Amino acid sequence: MTDISKLGEFGLIRHLTQDIKPKNTSTRYGVGDDCSVLHYPDKEVLVTTDMLMEGIHFDLTYIDLQHLGYKSAMVNISDIFAMNGTPRQMLVSIALSKRFTVEDMEQFYDGLRKACDKWGIDIVGGDTTSSYTGLAISITCIGEAQKEEIVYRNGAKDTDLICVSGDLGAAYMGLQLLEREKSVYYQQVDEARKKNDQRALEQLAHFSPDFAGKEYLLQRQLKPEARGDVVEQLRAAGIRPTAMMDISDGLSSELMHICRQSCCGCRIFEKHLPIDYQTAVMAEELNMNVTTCALNGGEDYELLFTVPIGDHEKIEQLEGIRLIGHITRAELGLQMVSRDGQEFELKAQGWNPLL
Repeated sequence: MTDISKLGEFGLIRHLTQDIKPKNTSTRYGVGDDCSVLHYPDKEVLVTTDMLMEGIHFDLTYIDLQHLGYKSAMVNISDIFAMNGTPRQMLVSIALSKRFTVEDMEQFYDGLRKACDKWGIDIVGGDTTSSYTGLAISITCIGEAQKEEIVYRNGAKDTDLICVSGDLGAAYMGLQLLEREKSVYYQQVDEARKKNDQRALEQLAHFSPDFAGKEYLLQRQLKPEARGDVVEQLRAAGIRPTAMMDISDGLSSELMHICRQSCCGCRIFEKHLPIDYQTAVMAEELNMNVTTCALNGGEDYELLFTVPIGDHEKIEQLEGIRLIGHITRAELGLQMVSRDGQEFELKAQGWNPLL
């Protein structure tokens, strides 16, 4: 393993980015100078940024650095798609402690570049520095869109249909599964240490978690996908959402954002929430309410959007899009209709990184 100090900050940057070639005409100059140079003469520029902190947003006990690089990029790319835009460039900043090696960063960048290559995104710069508290990642994604094509959160109107892509709650169930197996592992380690059982400790070095039949849940948590394919699908069908955002903090939280900013209410139906079979099985195994997981789990990175009621037939013809309810007047509040016909007020109980 190569100590990062042997390369230094700029040597590490050169090592990780020396073969990166621009793919977009808007990228005039990428890595290698004080600033990257971008050119957007006739389009609006979209910019989003996310910071991911070890111990808060990710746990290196169960996510490897390649998957972490991929996920770090995808969560930013997802924000550009949520505005109905096209991602073009990315800036990557990393703070890392001395326990990381050059090879570790190669793995991180391998995942990062796989995500960027999937959507034709140029890595155009960033920063590296040291950290006393583990790994910190800050990524900025830059995109473009025609002014009239941008979709904000504040455009939903009474009678609009509420739609989601994919399925909900699987990423949260994947997290619960990983946390359970991590707890089992550390419990066994503690027991072996108390007994001073060196043979057991050696065997635990090859600990194999029980993930059989739950691979989809792990994929949703460790390798999320930005739904650019849904954006392309909507464009091809001639559908322009009136409001849209990605589901990072949970469906209920995101619906509240749209309704608050659009000055409206909503009514969604429990029976229409898209839930994968593995999600339902895992929720039952953990004695959790699967609807609660679908509403509040977070990290699905599916698209939540509203469309005019006149697009009903078009939406029903699209594969992987589920109609879950409709927008109402603000005074009617935010309601979910249960399977037995009762109405419940929606509450934001999703992920809050500041708690």
